[in-house]
Amino acid sequence: MSKAHVINEFGSPEVMQWKDWHVPDPSPGEVRLRHTAIGVNFADTYHRGGISHPWKVDTPPVVIGFEGVGIVEGVGEGVTNFKTGDKVAYGIPPLGSYAETRNYPTDKLLHMPDGLEDKQVAALLMKGMTAHYLLHRTYAVQPGDTIVVHAAAGGMGLILCQWAKALGATIVGTVSTHEKAEAARAAGCHHAVVRSEQNFVDVVREVTDGEGAAVVYEAIGKDTLSDSLDSLRMMGVCAAYGHVSGPPDPIDIIQDLGSRGSLFITRPAIMHYVAKRSDLEWTARDLFQAIGDGILDANINYEYALEDAVRAHSAIESGTTLGASVLIP
Repeated sequence: MSKAHVINEFGSPEVMQWKDWHVPDPSPGEVRLRHTAIGVNFADTYHRGGISHPWKVDTPPVVIGFEGVGIVEGVGEGVTNFKTGDKVAYGIPPLGSYAETRNYPTDKLLHMPDGLEDKQVAALLMKGMTAHYLLHRTYAVQPGDTIVVHAAAGGMGLILCQWAKALGATIVGTVSTHEKAEAARAAGCHHAVVRSEQNFVDVVREVTDGEGAAVVYEAIGKDTLSDSLDSLRMMGVCAAYGHVSGPPDPIDIIQDLGSRGSLFITRPAIMHYVAKRSDLEWTARDLFQAIGDGILDANINYEYALEDAVRAHSAIESGTTLGASVLIP
């Protein structure tokens, strides 16, 4: 019998109970895999609380988590592109990664390249694929662009900084503490701004000689969105992919976007950017290459046994963590 963190009612981290969890034989189009490493994402805390963002959470009892690496132990009917013993990875739902063993559909599963570390991929896959579409598709960052990265020392922010630096961008990153500012600088952020001490809009204007940033990667939401729009150049792009401070106020397309210089704003989500199998494979291939080339590092600073996922959630919700967390079965 496999074990998992089972949620019988939504709530605080303590609702996750480490207990036996039956995993049936894989259905047609699925594989059964045994995890070797599991990623922890802030969105997991939403799901634990019953918030269907960015993906729907089933009615309890339920197991959360959507990012992991493992070994295929069995294949369902009709599966031809995966076999027992394959090393595999995934970074999108269906939920269920907080478990020793699970079934997963092969249309969303990826072969893990040789030479990459399980923990690195488990911690990077979803965030790395998100960074890929943000930097290459939501707005295609060009050498010389100035960009703004909010929460630049968080799991996503550090990846964005590393990859954007490799693309030749000048990065203004916002953080909450001086310690986090140092972490952001180490990841390639050129101008790390502690939000309580300095206005990042002023820094952007200074860095760009008054022009503004090409794009702002907005992960904070209510507390920063208006200033984020103020930081953009004419026809700049606000990619509002997160809202840890709460949903932002409604946008007036005339006053908020038009009067600031024909701005663009979008709410990008990974499920739309990798809905096609070809896009999923392209995104993952570029990400695996960036990891292999040493452009990206997961910055894993917190490693927990899978059975200690409650501790991992308490830590990530405290706002004091730096870099990524992983669970090890």
